[in-house]
Amino acid sequence: AGIRAMQALFPNVPQVAVFDTAYHQTLPERAYRYALPERCYSDWGVRRYGFHGTSHYFMAHEAARLLDKTPATTSIISAHLGNGCSITAIQNGLSVDTSMGLTPLEGLVMGTRSGDVDPGLFDYLASRGMSASDVHEMLNKESGLQGLSGQTNDMRTLCELADHGHEPSQLAIDVFCFRLARYIGAMTASLTKLDALVFTGGIGENSARIRQDTARHLRLLGIELDPDLNEHHGRWSDGRISSPDSRYPALVIPTNEELVIAREAARLAAAGTEHFEE
Repeated sequence: AGIRAMQALFPNVPQVAVFDTAYHQTLPERAYRYALPERCYSDWGVRRYGFHGTSHYFMAHEAARLLDKTPATTSIISAHLGNGCSITAIQNGLSVDTSMGLTPLEGLVMGTRSGDVDPGLFDYLASRGMSASDVHEMLNKESGLQGLSGQTNDMRTLCELADHGHEPSQLAIDVFCFRLARYIGAMTASLTKLDALVFTGGIGENSARIRQDTARHLRLLGIELDPDLNEHHGRWSDGRISSPDSRYPALVIPTNEELVIAREAARLAAAGTEHFEE
């Protein structure tokens, strides 16, 4: 509707759609294919697409700048943590693995989304009388931090509740951090080097507690945070929150998805109308 309205009002102005999946076009087949019959992929396009691409793209470039490198020589693990959460392995500036899949439901625990679950759950819940639409609604809108805590999907409120002894809220935090740390470890399998672990998004940028609790699960990787730098979200140190003894740098970088969208739109618009289709 928005596209048609703009076409009617400004028929000569090119329009650009910037897809959140676009940055993940460089995923190798081993990362984007599911272990399903070939027809699922060839006939119906069932594969892992990934999301939050504009944010991860920005992380790749901004991390390279802060590390005094070029994007093409920078490899990071980018953790976008907000109400929706995803993590991406970026090798020399390119996305090579990511946690979200065919839909944004796969991967990390999120505000109201479950993240990874056993596919057998669907049959089990169906045997309990839940329809496919019921399961879809539950996994997307009633699960994650909201479902575990029974209170809220807001991490700030969960931390306050946990500090006052609310055990379900503490459990939600623990599951969130553990699953995040497990995915960070998994992403190293897709990289040949690691220049930094990067946190972004509303939770990633603003919750020292979540970053620290996650880092505690990563001692085997040698990732250690500096308590003072972490508490101040890296604002004192060009984003760096890791201690000098950390095997890999850890950074906090505020995301700017709107800037990526604006730059891509400007780049394509400047290239001329021959690049646009009606």
